Amino acid sequence: MSRTALTAAALVLGMSLAAAQADPAHTITVQGQGEAHGAPDEAQLSAGVSTVAPTADAALAQNARKMTAVFDALKRMGVPESAIQTSNFSVQPQYADNAHGGRQSIAGYEVSNQVDVMLDDTKMLGPALDTLVGAGANQINSVGFAIKDPAALKTAARAAAVADALARAQTYAHAAGASVGTVVTISENGGSEIAPMRGMLFKPMAARAPTPVAAGEMDVTANVTVTFELK
Repeated sequence: MSRTALTAAALVLGMSLAAAQADPAHTITVQGQGEAHGAPDEAQLSAGVSTVAPTADAALAQNARKMTAVFDALKRMGVPESAIQTSNFSVQPQYADNAHGGRQSIAGYEVSNQVDVMLDDTKMLGPALDTLVGAGANQINSVGFAIKDPAALKTAARAAAVADALARAQTYAHAAGASVGTVVTISENGGSEIAPMRGMLFKPMAARAPTPVAAGEMDVTANVTVTFELK
């Protein structure tokens, strides 16, 4: 047989094998889900100062003084400037009620300055809340937790997702009188996700014990679609 004929025969054989492997009649496709759990090692909070005064200049000046005290308090705690970011700043007129139904008049101005703070230790969250309120922050919008490096948890969640897919495929194959062969394809659905942990709105009190916080655990999930050969 000539070299050209051998090449053509090999090509036909390869195409036939590829077609057989891709034949959906000899495969099973399932989805798997995996989870991994870990303790957060970072804390996040959103705090700020809101001030009201008859004029915009006066409200802005009051706000600046209080926010400076807030920034200084964070620095004394050891929070670096890179971990503090302004997230919102607004100046809004405040209107007085008009008993006669006429046009409302401006009674004053409200200035709001909000910052997001990242703490590299979850144990700092409670003291940080107390410190910020003591320094003049009158708005605590949210608290939350995060994991600095979730790579290991993502890997564990993905491995668990593939194992779950294999277990499902084996269950279906056994029920159909078949067995599971090698993996044909694996695809991750949407990537792994880290479930955020958010706290409740914090309301400061004049006299109270130190603010308690609980970091708990965070869940990392992964979802995959796997196609197996059937034997």
